[in-house]
Amino acid sequence: MRIGIGYDVHKLVENRPLILGGVKINYEKGLLGHSDADVLIHAIMDSMLGALSLGDIGKLFPDSCEKYKNISSIKLLQHVNNLILEHSYTIGNIDSIIIAQEPKLSPYINQMRETISNTLNININSISIKATTEEGLGFTGAKQGIAAQSVCLLNKIDI
Repeated sequence: MRIGIGYDVHKLVENRPLILGGVKINYEKGLLGHSDADVLIHAIMDSMLGALSLGDIGKLFPDSCEKYKNISSIKLLQHVNNLILEHSYTIGNIDSIIIAQEPKLSPYINQMRETISNTLNININSISIKATTEEGLGFTGAKQGIAAQSVCLLNKIDI
């Protein structure tokens, strides 16, 4: 059994779609980044990679590489999952949290869980996604950005 933690943050900007957990969120701003800037998926990938000491997404998918420009983070998540499987591990569970003052995310949580479940080919009950605000404090409270944290438990596959 191995455990990893992931964290990501991106700035909110005009003229970008807001993608969280592979789901397009109806909001006036989106997240700035080289890929689709999906902070939730980025945190999840870093927790998966961290559990096996495989580095982080910046190492695996550098923002200096044009092939990752505007790429869906769901595609990157598939790649990370394949790496986990190649190392003979499977996901036990993922627990994550999105930190955002706005928008209200509860209507999207189940769709995010379904998208991630389907991408990783694991039971939806193995994926927890929560959302919280920081009560107006910090950069997320000031609506300048969105952050996410994730913990992933990996289990060795018995061969």
